Amino acid sequence: MLNKEKKYKLIMFDLDGTINDSGEGIIESVQYALDHFGLKNEPVEKLRKFVGPSLVDSFTNFYHMSEEDVKKAVALYREVYESGNLFHLTVYEGMKELLKALNEKGNIKTSVVTSKPYKFAVPILEKFQIKDYFSYIIGTDVKDPSSDKSRLIDRAIEEARGDLADLEKSEAIMIGDTHFDIEGAKKSEVASIGVSYGYGTREELERAGADIVVDSVSELSELLLEKL
Repeated sequence: MLNKEKKYKLIMFDLDGTINDSGEGIIESVQYALDHFGLKNEPVEKLRKFVGPSLVDSFTNFYHMSEEDVKKAVALYREVYESGNLFHLTVYEGMKELLKALNEKGNIKTSVVTSKPYKFAVPILEKFQIKDYFSYIIGTDVKDPSSDKSRLIDRAIEEARGDLADLEKSEAIMIGDTHFDIEGAKKSEVASIGVSYGYGTREELERAGADIVVDSVSELSELLLEKL
């Protein structure tokens, strides 16, 4: 449960849909993969659902592909994504300023916690000059098919305890735009903030059990910098 009287020592951010709007590059890459299966010009709203979950889960759940076809689809996706589509994104307005302000506080550790493979997350953070604002970057291995965010949250907490030995879970908070982030936070027993400006709806976030939902980066900034 969110405690506005408590000082949080670890603030964890999802990447896609929370820090940046990465829909363009992901959607382009998904459509490229689907083209090879004869599925051309898929509705954008359907492709938007790929932002957040793992690719394996998405191709399986949204297109009912066999295990063999999923492997082919993921390989095709990464072929074009790695060649440049990963940089087809924008950092949300006001996000750099928020991260800089948190970094300057000195008594807060920040972490990226993303289902995106680590090998992709780091170049993105470097390219858009925000990597240095984070104490830890937690991502998946390229062979990791799971959308379970709790294990990544737990890893971030363990890393943070290397610097903050007395860190309690009640002093950590997860911020994300989809139910995967909120459900992961609940499973890991940490507080959560849902952001509806990303790829999940306010209703989805509330249904997943977010402690609070904000609708803009400015609202998130006010909450983190002034109220927590």
